[in-house]
Amino acid sequence: MPQFNRSSFSLYVRSAVYAAGQTLSTLVIGPLMVLATPLSFRWRYRLANGWVRFNLWVLGQVCGLRHEVEGLENLPERSGVILCKHQSAWETLALQVIFPPLCFILKKELLNIPVWGWAMATQEPIAIDRTARTAAIKQVLREGVDRLQKGRWVVIFPEGTRMPPGTRGQYNASGAALAQRAGCPVIPVAHNAGEYWGKNGFLKYPGTIRVCIGPAIEAGVEPPVVVMQRVEAWIEARMEDMARLPRPVDTYPGD
Repeated sequence: MPQFNRSSFSLYVRSAVYAAGQTLSTLVIGPLMVLATPLSFRWRYRLANGWVRFNLWVLGQVCGLRHEVEGLENLPERSGVILCKHQSAWETLALQVIFPPLCFILKKELLNIPVWGWAMATQEPIAIDRTARTAAIKQVLREGVDRLQKGRWVVIFPEGTRMPPGTRGQYNASGAALAQRAGCPVIPVAHNAGEYWGKNGFLKYPGTIRVCIGPAIEAGVEPPVVVMQRVEAWIEARMEDMARLPRPVDTYPGD
């Protein structure tokens, strides 16, 4: 089976066009989001969601990178804690169109980035100081409950950082502890975005990212550590399943 030429000039050009589109859209939408600060969260989130959808559209049209979702029927009607595999920057975009309004946990330094960070602040993320681990955990629990009670989903990457395909980090139980405190379910999510968009990667390879949403797990039934063990087992099993699937020929739209 022929494979896509990953060193081709087209790959670099298309990736550069996407990067330019992302930058320009940030410079346009970012200031609008800041100006919309006095408006309700609903309107601010709509602006942010428009930026996300535009960038995913460009990613598909220019880079030939799309996604498919399996397990949407597993989403409960009430908000919960999303425990997601973290491989690239792609999932920080796509989760916002796959799930209802959500809240990310991020490093507080990111909010100081001109335009992008200021715009992100309007989405009311949970901005933590990673150097103060105990205080950060308490903040996540406190502010996480607040966001969940407001009907928003909270995204937590339990491994704490982006992991290359085929590897795993240590799963932290803070997400399960938050769900237990808030009395809500946890939803495990696996995906293979890292195969197409690497950690800190400039190149965006064409293909279809698979996203698998697992059955909701009620966090109040078992201790957080046990819940996290179940989440880890489900996510890593799905990652192994996806790694065994035959990979289709990578092509660009119109090829």
